[in-house]
Amino acid sequence: MTWSILARTPDGQFGVAIASRFFAVGALCVHTQRGVGALSTQALMNPLFGPLGLQLMQSGLSAAQVMHELLLTDEGRAQRQVHLLPAQGLPVAHTGTACIDWCGHMAGDDFSIAGNMLAGPQVLEETARAFQAAAGAPLAERLLQALQAGEDAGGDKRGKQSAALKIQADEDYLQLDLRVDDHAEPVLELKRLLEKSLERFQPFLTCLPGRHNPVGLTDRSLIEAQIERFHQARLKP
Repeated sequence: MTWSILARTPDGQFGVAIASRFFAVGALCVHTQRGVGALSTQALMNPLFGPLGLQLMQSGLSAAQVMHELLLTDEGRAQRQVHLLPAQGLPVAHTGTACIDWCGHMAGDDFSIAGNMLAGPQVLEETARAFQAAAGAPLAERLLQALQAGEDAGGDKRGKQSAALKIQADEDYLQLDLRVDDHAEPVLELKRLLEKSLERFQPFLTCLPGRHNPVGLTDRSLIEAQIERFHQARLKP
């Protein structure tokens, strides 16, 4: 009932985009952690996979070992779909034998795509093609272009309802966490929210306390100047 793409960048960012004909797909399916990885649990999802999978990756297990541990004691594994992308190494995916067609997964060096109850394999193929074709663009934009391409290729065969986008950069809190829980055109609405976030939300986040600046900016004139610098930097070719 869902498809998603997990991606990472050379500078350590993780991103996740997901869409489904199901309410609030971004609530329990997708998980990220700075310096560790990204994971999505789908089909008859197991919400315990997210925290446990990230914990196991953080402990030093390989992606394949993490997947083995997640599925080992899960009696519902035949109905699960889960894929994970570690900070280093290749992604790993599992599509259970009882997942509803069309279902499957595919991966590249820096991304993983998985889906079930889709219009066909072209959904994943077009998601991958668009993601790769958008190389050089900001990660959030690449992910939404990929999600839109998958939607245009048929998406969830039951229709549309929800979508979500998460970006994990160099802070323990998310750089971006956007959700569309119930909408006639969730991917288009997600794009609108991304554009809206660039007006003040994303530049304002650069002023907040973080790992490299525990105080952040508190002078409002400095905050406004930083927001202006953010926009000027985006205008540069």
